[in-house]
Amino acid sequence: MKVVLADRPGTFADLGETLGSAGINIDGISGMAYEGKGIIHVLLEDATSARKVLEKAGFEVGEDRQVLVLDVSDRPGELGGICRRIADAGVNIDLIYAATGTRIVLGVDDFEKARSVI
Repeated sequence: MKVVLADRPGTFADLGETLGSAGINIDGISGMAYEGKGIIHVLLEDATSARKVLEKAGFEVGEDRQVLVLDVSDRPGELGGICRRIADAGVNIDLIYAATGTRIVLGVDDFEKARSVI
């Protein structure tokens, strides 16, 4: 799920506290400041409930998107091998980050094709 935050101190704390108060765990998160806003991608087990809670609290919640969440081995070359298979299938990766455990999250431009080569 995409969440847009103000680029100022405390907005990540607000996000975490809002979800935590509702009993919603963050399984993975990635973010960066861009043009005065924080653009965040949050991996959540229950995105529907999280959307309701965040919108009620006044957060700007963007689109949900289907992402690949992959268990990976913590060893050199693992990420490269996965990404090479996806690239060789002609699929572009436009989002990547680590999640809890030894998992990575990948946003791709062709979900089904990427999933078929993993």
